[in-house]
Amino acid sequence: MSVRTLSATDALAQLADFHTVIDARSEDEYALDHLPGAVNWPTLNNQERIEIGTLHRLQPFEARKRGAVFAARNIAAHIERETLDKPREWRPLVYCWRGGQRSGALATILGAIGFQVTRIEGGYKAWRAALVADTPRLAASLSYIVICGPTGSGKTRLLQALAAEGAQVLDLEAIACHRSSVLGHIPGLEQPSQKRFDNLIWQQLRQFDPAQPVFVESESRKVGNLRVPNALIEAMRASPCIDLQLPDAERVALLLEDYDFFVRDSEHFCARLQALTELRGHATVNGWIALVRAGHIPEVVQALLSQHYDPGYAASIRRNFAQYSRATPLALPDRSTGSLAAAARQLMAGR
Repeated sequence: MSVRTLSATDALAQLADFHTVIDARSEDEYALDHLPGAVNWPTLNNQERIEIGTLHRLQPFEARKRGAVFAARNIAAHIERETLDKPREWRPLVYCWRGGQRSGALATILGAIGFQVTRIEGGYKAWRAALVADTPRLAASLSYIVICGPTGSGKTRLLQALAAEGAQVLDLEAIACHRSSVLGHIPGLEQPSQKRFDNLIWQQLRQFDPAQPVFVESESRKVGNLRVPNALIEAMRASPCIDLQLPDAERVALLLEDYDFFVRDSEHFCARLQALTELRGHATVNGWIALVRAGHIPEVVQALLSQHYDPGYAASIRRNFAQYSRATPLALPDRSTGSLAAAARQLMAGR
């Protein structure tokens, strides 16, 4: 039998050494977060986990017997489906929540077959703790160039243009599935869990070359409901800045394109505007809603920029980004793909 254990810290460093990473937890636990590239082989599925947990509180021994039935059946199915074509040299890394019975049962059988199996000591819980501890090191090892600019100036589009030119880009809004404002929720797209968000950021950071800068947008500490790791946000706030500017008419047009779902569903737009009532007052918000319902959405977008977003952004950016007062200006003539590509090349040449 060949089963060994590996600390979570060592697993971080040796992840690429394994042919397959296997998450033995339930489907819901896996969906909440999992190791990079992991596949899900539940030892107990969602319903079975609930059933065994309920029974264990009343009859622990009966729960262990029933759990063994479920586990044996599920592990047999996984082995038949996934391992019959695997060579003896196949090296899987197996984990569950705390490195206990679920991964232990799976690892024992795989090891008995003759595969070179490794379990993470402490399971996913220990892995996450190691990842959280490792993120500050990664964040501090990189240099950043922060793309600043008021709402609608094309910061995200510039990041995309930079990525197309081969630059290292950290797009926190894309990772968070949110556009980072009170109106930034994207209909039909749920944000990941905080654990998943942290994991995806760690994965991105570890892939970057410390010899090259990382371009990132001037985010706040939270992107929607998710908090950016403190070490990363502090490193960003101490970094050189680019001050991106776009004419107001182009900003309005860009926002109407990027938030086209508000144009298609004006009542959804009105509902989201209600969230600004505490800040802007009933009279102002009700006036905006009346304009939206009358079809004057561009006028409302312009009002949002001048009365809500721009004043708040101007104060926040100077307060939070230490080098913003020395930011390199970058004025776009328009929002066209060509202008953004040219700006990206200019930034790449001067990095």
